[in-house]
Amino acid sequence: MLNYSPTLVLNSDFRPLSYFPLSLWSWQETIKAVFLNRVNILSEYEDIIHSPSFEIKLPSVISLKEYVQQSRDPAFTRFNVFLRDSFCCQYCNMKLPTQQLTFDHVLPRSLGGRTNWSNVVTACQKCNFKKGNKILRNTGLSLKTSPKQPSTWLLQENGRAFPPNYLHQSWMDYLYWDTELENN
Repeated sequence: MLNYSPTLVLNSDFRPLSYFPLSLWSWQETIKAVFLNRVNILSEYEDIIHSPSFEIKLPSVISLKEYVQQSRDPAFTRFNVFLRDSFCCQYCNMKLPTQQLTFDHVLPRSLGGRTNWSNVVTACQKCNFKKGNKILRNTGLSLKTSPKQPSTWLLQENGRAFPPNYLHQSWMDYLYWDTELENN
């Protein structure tokens, strides 16, 4: 059961360190942080961790005691390009799973295009093949949005649109997904 009890990690301002992937720690990392007095426990599972001299309910939500500054400039990675583009082909606007996406150089590398935020977009395999090694205006394709470097805030906002498969009930007060709230 313990392996299925991840802990949601919040910054000291009570926002998740990351939405996509969601900032989760294993129960071992969590207990170590509790003992080192680096976190506050905000919510707990019913499971209890025992040692010869100590027992503690397994934390389900914690916050860091010290604020961790988020980088203003996110790393240029394939996944972050997909996240910036909301997992949509920037040519046909089709939303696809990660394994069916590629990234495309708007100005092909063979024509001097660079591999950076302002020249790389998410593309489906069909559109990427159609564009090939050509300049965009010679393909009949057009871009949904012009590529540019996203902020960490934008990537976090885009990540909120893709909740993970598992969300424990105790996390709901700390996560803000684009879902309708219940009326009580």
